[in-house]
Amino acid sequence: TDCFAAKRADFLKYSCQITLDPNTAHTHLCVTEENRMVTVMSQQQSFFNNPDRFTGLLQVLSRESLTGRCYWEVEWRAEGIVMAVTYRNIGRAGNGEACRFGWNDKSWALYYHQNSYRFCHNSMSASISAPGSSRVGVYLDHRAGVLSFYSVSESMTLLHRVQTTFTQPLHAGLWLECVKDTAEFCKLKPVLKEVKLLFLVISLLCIIVN
Repeated sequence: TDCFAAKRADFLKYSCQITLDPNTAHTHLCVTEENRMVTVMSQQQSFFNNPDRFTGLLQVLSRESLTGRCYWEVEWRAEGIVMAVTYRNIGRAGNGEACRFGWNDKSWALYYHQNSYRFCHNSMSASISAPGSSRVGVYLDHRAGVLSFYSVSESMTLLHRVQTTFTQPLHAGLWLECVKDTAEFCKLKPVLKEVKLLFLVISLLCIIVN
């Protein structure tokens, strides 16, 4: 809808292009499409040993560190996925809570599995009642300590919002579950000034109508 387009445009002005860091990817993950896509492989990939690599969990981090205001979207074809933000110093060796997105004080994570969502941080989790989708938008305002997850389909639905204090730069993270599962950081185009003005007018019209 026009109201949805206007709302999404508010976030697109903060869009950032995120790429994955192959040096952090578990050896059963294949990073492709200019390092924007990750796929779970049945066979181990040929990677050099690297202390930054996740050794027990099918996880990977972004190359970019995130500060300021950022917005990105993730699209997937998978039974289960975790979209996270985390400090760079999250654990890497093994599959314990120190390494698992959302199960320590270094990471915040949205879990999606079989059309249901759950938010996790520091071993605490909360179920989220919302229709399933295959695309999620993430908005981060690092200085304000705001992290929001949105379902992006025919509408833009807030799934969960966090208000906290971030003490270090953050990295985006992905975790996948099964062989052939894929996830991708979407290419987003910043909104041009003319289009921004159009969406502002549409937003005002929506407010008047409602």
